Amino acid sequence: MRIVICEDSVLLRAGLERLLTSAGHEVVAALPDATGLLDAVRPGVDLALLDVRMPPTFTDEGVRAALELRRRDPHVSVLLLSQYVEHSYAADLVAQHPHGLGYLLKDRVADVGDFLEDVDRIAAGGTVLDPEVVSQILVRTRRSQPLSDLTPREKQVLALMAEGRSNGAIAAALKVSPGSVEKHVSAILLKLDIPNTPDENRRVLAVLRYLES
Repeated sequence: MRIVICEDSVLLRAGLERLLTSAGHEVVAALPDATGLLDAVRPGVDLALLDVRMPPTFTDEGVRAALELRRRDPHVSVLLLSQYVEHSYAADLVAQHPHGLGYLLKDRVADVGDFLEDVDRIAAGGTVLDPEVVSQILVRTRRSQPLSDLTPREKQVLALMAEGRSNGAIAAALKVSPGSVEKHVSAILLKLDIPNTPDENRRVLAVLRYLES
C-alpha cells in the first residue's frame, strides 16, 4: 500500500512512517503540514493519513484538506488521526464520503495490530470511526427526531453501524446472537424507508440518516 502521512509532530510522523514501513507499506511522503498534500497524493497513492490540527492555525487544516482530497478524488482513502473531533467539517466528511474513511483519536488507539488492521480496512474502502467521534458528531447534528420510530435497541444497533461494525461485531458488543442483529438491521432499514439497494449501500444510507438526524 502507498501512503502519504501529514503530521506536524516530528516524533509521531517518524513513528508512523517506521510502523507502516515495517508492516510492508510504502510511505511516499511524510509532510509536516498540509501545504504540499494535494501534490503528494497523486494517482497510485492508496491512503492519506492526516492529523486534524496542523500549522499554521492548528485548528482544522487536516480535515479541510481531507474534504478537498475527497472532492478532487472520491476514491482516495483518508484516515484522520487526531486528539480532537473537529465537528464543523467532520460531519460533512462522514456524510458526503463514508467509504474509505477513518477518524480515530490518538489517545484511544490502544493496540498497534488493531491500528494496522484499521489502516487496511480503510484503504480497502471500509469505514472506521472512533465511538467518541460518532457521539460528538451526533450531539452536534441532532436537530430533529426522524429516528423516533426506532426502538432503543435498534438505535443501539444503528449507532454501532455508524462506527463501521459488522453484524458479528455488533452482536458481540451487545451480547446477542448475529441472527438477532440481522433482524434489527432489517427493521431499521424498513423504518427508515431505505431503498432496496445492495446491502452494504443500504447500511451506509442508514448511517447517513442517523448522522443527519
